[in-house]
Amino acid sequence: MLIGVPKEIKEEEYRVGLTPNGAKALIAAGHKVFVESEAGEGSGFPDEEYKSAGAEVLSSAKEVWQKAEMIIKVKEPQQSEFNFLKPNLILFTYLHLAAFPELTKILQDKNVTSIDYATVELEDESLPLLKPMSEVAGKLAVQVGAHFLEKKHGGRGILLGGTEKTSPANVVIVGAGTVGSNAAEVALGMGAHVVLVDKNASKLEFLKGKFGHCGGRLSTLLPSDINFERAIIEAHLLIGAVLVAGDRAPKVVSEEQVKKMKKGSVIVDVAIDQGGCIETSKVTSHKNPVFVLHDVIHYCVPNMPGTVPRTSTLALTQETLPYALEIADKGFVAAVKENQALYKGVNVYKGKIVYQKLAEVFKEEFVALESLF
Repeated sequence: MLIGVPKEIKEEEYRVGLTPNGAKALIAAGHKVFVESEAGEGSGFPDEEYKSAGAEVLSSAKEVWQKAEMIIKVKEPQQSEFNFLKPNLILFTYLHLAAFPELTKILQDKNVTSIDYATVELEDESLPLLKPMSEVAGKLAVQVGAHFLEKKHGGRGILLGGTEKTSPANVVIVGAGTVGSNAAEVALGMGAHVVLVDKNASKLEFLKGKFGHCGGRLSTLLPSDINFERAIIEAHLLIGAVLVAGDRAPKVVSEEQVKKMKKGSVIVDVAIDQGGCIETSKVTSHKNPVFVLHDVIHYCVPNMPGTVPRTSTLALTQETLPYALEIADKGFVAAVKENQALYKGVNVYKGKIVYQKLAEVFKEEFVALESLF
């Protein structure tokens, strides 16, 4: 198979879809890999490493897209890349299509075989290709929150861990999945008091046991709990970490609740990739990462892991490469027939929406993937 790796062009996005070692593995399996020049520079992989691995380095994105039968990326195609999309192209990347109706329509119109890393799902309902970036985003959310809590950045002037004689900051994390649990780990490690909120009582109980060594600084709540709003009002840092795979994130914190938060408090909405789980959130960027509304700082950057590209690329590609090899070795149809997790990753095929939650979001007809083979 002919495989293309273009340079990411989303603002401040430095990750790359394939490492030189990944290219080497695909080439060893008999495939050809085309890499856009400088695609790996931001992650510390110069062109020479791809050339040494046997890949062909091309000077333009257009060449890569034109030659490729499968494109391996990190982020969804940007508007300037729409013209490169073509019938029967296999697009393997993070898509988050529930937040991008225009892109979804274009993928349908151009008959692009669209596989979203974020909806590849194992039998236990875990999301193996989303997990590594969720780990990174969860850890970063606390770092970012601590940064913007500093007075010089407009924050309340609170040190997350406090001191021996002053109280630590209150960190409220809504969602106890991979993002939330990693955020809790870092916040507790920095000495903060953490309130972890999730509708799954068993998950909360498990995490309470896991972090039991933190001296009672972890509290847990169900969203229905009468104390949920009070926790938000008292939060110095509020982290939105709610995920519904393939769907828009539900709004779990209202604007009225945000209005009641302390001046100079910080919101980090990690769920912004899927529309955000806090009512006041709107997309920001690494270049302009925050805005202030109701005296509360909002950080809503959708590609947070892009700011630590070396770690993120290595973590991501370790998980995506086996699936890319399977698609390349077997072909798309055989690969998804034999791998149920990969089957669930397919969102658009032959112009139809084949992922049920996505069809529901856009109120479009859902077509079962197997009916199109």
